[in-house]
Amino acid sequence: MVCRPPWPQHNPPGRPDFETTPMSVTIGSHAPAFKLPARPGHEIDVGNVIGKQKVVLLFIPLAFSPVCTTEFCTFRDDWSNWSKLGCAVYGISVDSPFVTDKFKQELSIPFDILSDFNKEVSRTYGALYENLMGLKGVGKRAAFVINAAGKVVYAKVNDEAGQQVDFAAIQSAVESC
Repeated sequence: MVCRPPWPQHNPPGRPDFETTPMSVTIGSHAPAFKLPARPGHEIDVGNVIGKQKVVLLFIPLAFSPVCTTEFCTFRDDWSNWSKLGCAVYGISVDSPFVTDKFKQELSIPFDILSDFNKEVSRTYGALYENLMGLKGVGKRAAFVINAAGKVVYAKVNDEAGQQVDFAAIQSAVESC
């Protein structure tokens, strides 16, 4: 399956107009537990996994956007390596559960993509733009690695929506915890 979106990819010149929430979950802090729907009527309790095994949380701005599509397809295409690391991986988007389910199905993503439609988890993790180029409440691209004891060992929230996550740094953090 091709993961490159059919529309042109570009970043607006200069720094975009945005207001952000401060990052409240930092390295060394205990990861907040939460429940979110993966699809309509199917809620995932990530709190049941935090503190029991390694967890990777991948926050994205919007499903089906070019950089988000590339990010999740990169994880999908390297899934055999990620699955050997013994971690649970969850994508999180502010899109509705209908959209996150469609995104997962259309791209054959092997991990759950959760809907934070009410933006509570994104705000808690500091992964939310209050205003991104006139759009209110868009998720930030962010990655968190949580060890089996429930402590955050990697936390990176990108202020630039078009900046990709550091795949190697995330993998290194998972391998070292």
